[in-house]
Amino acid sequence: MILLGILAASGAGPFATGGTITESGGYWIHTFNASGTFTPKKDLTCEYLVIAGAGGGGAGTPGSNIGGGGGAGGYRSSVAGESSGGGSSAESALSVDNGTGYTVTIGSGGAQSSDGTNSVFSSITSTGGGRGGSTSVSRTGGSGGSGGGGDGTGGSGSSGGAGTSDQGFGGGNGIATSPFTGGGGGAGEAGNTDGQGFGGDGIASSITGSSIFRSGGGAGGRAGVGLSGGAGGGADPVGNAGVINSGGGGSGGDDGGTLTGGAGGSGIVIVRYAA
Repeated sequence: MILLGILAASGAGPFATGGTITESGGYWIHTFNASGTFTPKKDLTCEYLVIAGAGGGGAGTPGSNIGGGGGAGGYRSSVAGESSGGGSSAESALSVDNGTGYTVTIGSGGAQSSDGTNSVFSSITSTGGGRGGSTSVSRTGGSGGSGGGGDGTGGSGSSGGAGTSDQGFGGGNGIATSPFTGGGGGAGEAGNTDGQGFGGDGIASSITGSSIFRSGGGAGGRAGVGLSGGAGGGADPVGNAGVINSGGGGSGGDDGGTLTGGAGGSGIVIVRYAA
């Protein structure tokens, strides 16, 4: 960016290294789509958004079980006027020291029927999302940053997994009638809030200067009806992956043609400070 180059040459910043660096609205912004190191050039007070990798959707079983949606990656934010996951308010900004290298770890999304992994910035850890329920692992959705949805059949349903306090909501329960499965929990609401099998919505943040929804839950596997993932999560048709670097859950697999649950989306870490 030309503006970034001019400001850097004038000694006005940026005041740290690491990630992809942009400037917007009076802030320097460091975006980490992959793991790295954030190193301040002076003492700073930083706002952050730390999102973990999301859970994968549960697998389907031919003529039997339909997989639950994967839970969104844990969502922690200190951006003033915004919120963290699970209905909590924004956290406190983080003070960092000149010359210290702060590790940034980007959580990976879970494969089919697998949990996502944690994302880390300094002392801030967001918990990986829970896997969608499936007979290949457990019919109950996994617990995590947000919980995975329970699987369902024509005979019974199973419970969704729990979310983590201040990071995300629980997954929806599966039921014994169509559309059977539970949606994965999102950072902004529980699975099934918008309808049986629908993934919970994510949360919008303007930390980069543009409002973007992330950390939505994946939809449960389709059983003759269209379902939807939360913002950033995997939606129908079945087996869709969550969006990369969104912390969005993967959608569940059906009991028919598409048995495979979608992978969860990887996480992201964004750090900003005054220019």
